[in-house]
Amino acid sequence: MHTVAHLGLGNRGRAHADVFVRMSDRFRLVGLCDLDRAKLRAYAAEKGLASEMLYADVDTMLAKTRPDVFSFTTQPAVRLPLVELAVKHGVKGLALEKPMATSIQEAWAMTKLCRENGIKAVVSTQHKYLTSLQQLKALCDAGEIGQILQITTSSQAWMAHLGSHYVDYMLWANNGARAKWVVGHVHGRAYLQDSHPAPEYALGHAEFENGVRGFFQWGKLAPSYMPPTSLWIDNRLTVYGTHGHVWADTNGRWGAFTKSSNGACIGEEGEPWSRQADQRAQPLYARDFADWLDDDAKIHPCNIDLAYHGHEILEAVCISAMHQKRVDLPLDPDACEDILSVMREHLPDCPQRPGAAPAV
Repeated sequence: MHTVAHLGLGNRGRAHADVFVRMSDRFRLVGLCDLDRAKLRAYAAEKGLASEMLYADVDTMLAKTRPDVFSFTTQPAVRLPLVELAVKHGVKGLALEKPMATSIQEAWAMTKLCRENGIKAVVSTQHKYLTSLQQLKALCDAGEIGQILQITTSSQAWMAHLGSHYVDYMLWANNGARAKWVVGHVHGRAYLQDSHPAPEYALGHAEFENGVRGFFQWGKLAPSYMPPTSLWIDNRLTVYGTHGHVWADTNGRWGAFTKSSNGACIGEEGEPWSRQADQRAQPLYARDFADWLDDDAKIHPCNIDLAYHGHEILEAVCISAMHQKRVDLPLDPDACEDILSVMREHLPDCPQRPGAAPAV
């Protein structure tokens, strides 16, 4: 069993904390921290947690509880200092939300700190555990679509939200093969001031080291498969092979043409996101984290090294777009400019299209 100290009780923070409370055979929650004392006390009362477990200061919590695992759900701009605190207090595991950071320099610093200090870190791209994406991966791994040739992803939510998820799922579907180069296009500045800053729309193309091509688009102009009210689950991952293709989305749906389907389209609606998110995806994500903490060979599919490479790809899309060139990977973080500042300075405003979600 692994002791856990957790920071943050927003919507996503509660989802993480809930799992640690429920999975008492694998984890023991020893500390809980949030700046909102009323929210903290209300959660403790709801879950029957002792008042001695509650903290208003994260450094104090880590110093007193000395947890095996530090879990935190914060805005992306403040995650590096928390990784530094994890190193200071000798934690063995870290669990954090996506996107990792708001710059390639911070994302690399976080990854490097974990590598150098033997910290097993996971980034919550937990959609991998949905039945739809699990079915997609199973069909690919079984050779049902033949040799993978091309993978596409899209989402109505912008790059720093679901784009950061789905570039990770592209890498996962391609068995972790790294991208060799990226070309990209971006436009629209409305979301560059958001807590998850990114252009309103991003389009990219990459070649991976195994020859597979990836095509991705995130934001207002991406294809839509659901009603406008379903912005946060309107996405799709599609894998094309020599003998067919398979697609899946967040809302439980998947479809395919495979070697075994004899020309027929197979698939199912599946259970929606609302029924799978906290009851299936989050517990399975946490289970695999506990397994990795117990066994070095059971590397988590959401490990920070894979997440960092996804962040590199996102960064390369923006660099390519702003400098009109192909960007080769891996990036040298020390040589990269602050691409968000470049986009804030040079991207023009993008007129809102009819029916689009309003800028935040």
